[in-house]
Amino acid sequence: MNDGVETEARLDRAFQALADPVRRAMVARLSRGPATVNELAEPFAITTQAVSRHIHVLEEAQLVTRTKEAQRRPVHLNAGALEELTAWIDHYRLIHEQQFRSLDTVLAELDAEQGAPGNRSHKENRS
Repeated sequence: MNDGVETEARLDRAFQALADPVRRAMVARLSRGPATVNELAEPFAITTQAVSRHIHVLEEAQLVTRTKEAQRRPVHLNAGALEELTAWIDHYRLIHEQQFRSLDTVLAELDAEQGAPGNRSHKENRS
């Protein structure tokens, strides 16, 4: 697989994982620091087994990692994976912002032409 295809596959898995509100809430919680399965389960009316399945999906999407500390297996947020998502979103946001700036320029030019001597203004055109 080439790098572009791998990147697309990672993005697909990440966005699919984040499509679930429980997983988004878990990511939000993990942004404050590592947590155990039981800690992640606290705000939800679901079993720890269901939470474990959600964590597995997040792991498959490389959004979280797990470590072993004595008897605990805390879950950690993978900030690098979130940065990859942010970079992808920003790329398209910047493209659209440039398109809006271009549109603003065209509209400003049209307004300037409408206000030039010899041209009637928008208000005059309505009467």
